[in-house]
Amino acid sequence: MSSLIDSPLLDPGEARTAQQRVATSRRYLMCPPQYFAVEYSINPWMDPGQPVDTGLAFAQWAALKDVYERLGHRVEVIDPEPGLPDMVFAANSGTVINGVVLGARFRAEQRAAEADHFRRWFARNGYHTIVMPTRVNEAEGDFAWTGTVLLAGSGFRTDPAAHAEAQEVLGVPVVSLRLVDPRYYHLDTALFVLDDQAGRPHVCYYPPAFSPGSRRVLRRLFPDAVIAGTADAECFGLNGVSDGRNVVLPIEATTLGDQLRERGYQPVYVDISELRKAGGGPKCCTMELRD
Repeated sequence: MSSLIDSPLLDPGEARTAQQRVATSRRYLMCPPQYFAVEYSINPWMDPGQPVDTGLAFAQWAALKDVYERLGHRVEVIDPEPGLPDMVFAANSGTVINGVVLGARFRAEQRAAEADHFRRWFARNGYHTIVMPTRVNEAEGDFAWTGTVLLAGSGFRTDPAAHAEAQEVLGVPVVSLRLVDPRYYHLDTALFVLDDQAGRPHVCYYPPAFSPGSRRVLRRLFPDAVIAGTADAECFGLNGVSDGRNVVLPIEATTLGDQLRERGYQPVYVDISELRKAGGGPKCCTMELRD
């Protein structure tokens, strides 16, 4: 199966709807999976006894990078480091808003060294305000910028106290959400932002991943959200990446893709089957640089 499956052409009615959605150029930071492996288990998706094809993982990562570039986005690349098989999941190592960088502090010791490699990349690439957190903070794994507020997850990885630290460092309002299903251990496995430019943010999420109170908050903040079903959540469909019109999704998330098309978005499917063995998908591989 191809790593990129082109979406079908829209019919005229759908095309008129889609014209209301506007793609905005993005800048991303990614890390090649040169040393990718599943050598330990720090989430329910990881099984060190399951074979991993590093070559296939690299091909899937390269196809994802190519998709971004074909959509007109700029992709920066950080060099991978031996002994850090999860460094490919760049989203977990920094949150950048208005050029301010809040680094990461990992809960699992196996990933701890990743944070400083990314800190050095930011320092070498012209970022002047780089703050490393004092609390456990797994960056865009648990932080989602909507354009108006920062949604912040906790429950399995990021410390709730890191939410206040993020607000102080980044200078944006933070809304805390609690995750309750260990399969959705990061916020970016259960929710992603579809449009952060329209003044009224639009998101997609999977309600069973959240506590009852957090579900009520999400309904209040985003009454027109796209609600994903179980099958799409289980294939990491909520680990999508949107530029406001084009939405990059795993190839299995076809029901979600149909929902998004009905809302005027254009799904773009990629194969992340090998990377998913470590509990990652398109967003996990993609840190957005909001300069």
